[in-house]
Amino acid sequence: MVRKTSEVASNAGSWQWTRTAATQRNLLDAAAGVFIEHGFTDAGITDIVARAGSSVGSLYHHFGGKTELFLALWNDYQNEHERLVAAAVAKARKDGEDDPLTLFNVGSRSYFDYAWKHRDLERVFIEGDTPPGFELLRRERGREWVRQNSVLLGASDDTLGRLTVAVITDIVTVSGQEVALSATKREADAVVEAAAVLVRRLVG
Repeated sequence: MVRKTSEVASNAGSWQWTRTAATQRNLLDAAAGVFIEHGFTDAGITDIVARAGSSVGSLYHHFGGKTELFLALWNDYQNEHERLVAAAVAKARKDGEDDPLTLFNVGSRSYFDYAWKHRDLERVFIEGDTPPGFELLRRERGREWVRQNSVLLGASDDTLGRLTVAVITDIVTVSGQEVALSATKREADAVVEAAAVLVRRLVG
């Protein structure tokens, strides 16, 4: 049976997309390893592409350079972080939970778990050796997170409400960094409990 030209083109396009996605994934994973070992400044593009089994040309084609690769890695990390948090909150809702603070704490614990699991990469993002433009990207993402938390908590839209959500979001952000910097899981768990206490004091 002869396949239609459109089917062949569609399959070829799907294969090309899969190959492109796999190449990008390999480069991101390789970059994570190299940035963890050397930091951003001392990370070499040749080291990244060698670890990825790729080429310098492929890295520039897909990401544009080392800076863009770092920013793409951070975006990828944050997207997965947010996906897991949203999934945890959705599951709690499905199980019948509807208290906003409880749902917020469920999401926060998912956030902390991810920060601990990927603490080596989290440290790369918080220890200051980052490219130009990173802090702007982080601030923009932070503002969006405040907006999402405001909706989740059902906060009032007055100055006090907005400021309270901003402070709570900062508590979780800083606590996530402290979790990643903790030497042991016990220390990380103590940070998580302290963060929950602070949030309850502000919201309760």
